Amino acid sequence: MASLPSPRPALLCFFVAVIALSVGPSSAAATEIVKRVCEKTSDYRYCVAALYSDPRTPNADAYFLAYISFGLAYLNATHTRDHISRLLRSPDLAPRSPRLTTSLQSCRRGYAAAVTELASAYNDLNSETFAGLAGYAGGGARAAGDCDRAFAGSAYAPLVAGRNRDLKRLCEICTVVSELFT
Repeated sequence: MASLPSPRPALLCFFVAVIALSVGPSSAAATEIVKRVCEKTSDYRYCVAALYSDPRTPNADAYFLAYISFGLAYLNATHTRDHISRLLRSPDLAPRSPRLTTSLQSCRRGYAAAVTELASAYNDLNSETFAGLAGYAGGGARAAGDCDRAFAGSAYAPLVAGRNRDLKRLCEICTVVSELFT
C-alpha cells in the first residue's frame, strides 16, 4: 500500500521561511550597530572579531551588545587575574626575582580591581542604569595600563603584555558601546 506524502516538509519550510524573515531585518540592524561601534575604535578588525566571537552578536540590539562587550572584557580580566595568580605560584618561573614578584602582584591587584569594575557594569546594565558604564570600562583599561607600567623595561613583560593589550581594546569597545546610551 502506498503511503501519502507527509505534510511535515512543507510545514517545516514554512516555519523556516517565517523565522528567516523575522530574523533578517534585526540581523541587518545589529550588523549596522557593530559597524558603527567598531568604526569608533582604534582597531576596527579586532573590534569586529571580538564582538562576533559571541554567537549572539548578529541579533543583538544596543542593550544586549553592551552585555556582550562588557562580558568579553570581564572574561579577559578574570582569566588574566587567574593567569597571574598561577604565575605567582609557579615554581617553574625562573629566575624568580623580587621585581618579577612585585610586578605580578601589582598586576594581580589591578586585575582584581578591573574584575570589580566590570562586574559593577553588569549590575548597572541589570538595573538599566547606564551613566557609569564608560567609567567602569575606563577602570578596566587603567588596570591593564598599570600592569604594563609595572613591567616597564622588564624582560618578563611578555608574560602579560598581550592580555593587557586585549583588555584595553575590549574596554575601548565597552566605552564606545556605552556612548549608545547617552
